[in-house]
Amino acid sequence: MVVAGGTGRTAAVRSGQRDFARLWQLLQPTHQETERVPEDWAEGHFPQVRLTVLWGLSGVGGWPGTNRPPGGDVAVERQDQLMVAEDGTPWVRSDPRPTVEDDDIRWHRAPRSVFERFDLARLLGDAEDGPVGSTAAAADPGGPVRGDVRWAVAAGALGLAAGAGGTLLIRRAAARREAGPPREEPRQVLIDLDD
Repeated sequence: MVVAGGTGRTAAVRSGQRDFARLWQLLQPTHQETERVPEDWAEGHFPQVRLTVLWGLSGVGGWPGTNRPPGGDVAVERQDQLMVAEDGTPWVRSDPRPTVEDDDIRWHRAPRSVFERFDLARLLGDAEDGPVGSTAAAADPGGPVRGDVRWAVAAGALGLAAGAGGTLLIRRAAARREAGPPREEPRQVLIDLDD
């Protein structure tokens, strides 16, 4: 899930798509090391975030770990944020485990050549904005859609309602008598024969 900084516009990309490969090259989510950044960045006073990417793994969950049928959950694996320093260097701020409240935040430089080719506006379906790395985008990171906050809130509320409705339908289907593991049939049991 890609969220544009300043506008809240979102796009979902999947493995195998060209945009996914570009994001992978730009943000390098397998990067484990961290680079030293200015002290005020480490304290939270870093440049404006251009985009945030939540890397997820779909089709997880299910019996026996949860009380739901398999494949309906999404695990958030990592969060990367792209920002640009005053000298034009793209930086990535990574939280390798966003679901855990800790202070494990890592920084690394993004490849400038990939950053200059990356077109966030096209990814979000708004071709007239230009690439995220362009001079125009650096001058006005919000772009012409800054006033569309109401649109973003409405889309978020609609997405939340659709997700809640889908969850209720899945739970209803899982609550049927035939759904899930057998309830009344004998189960296999391991027996320790050494006793």
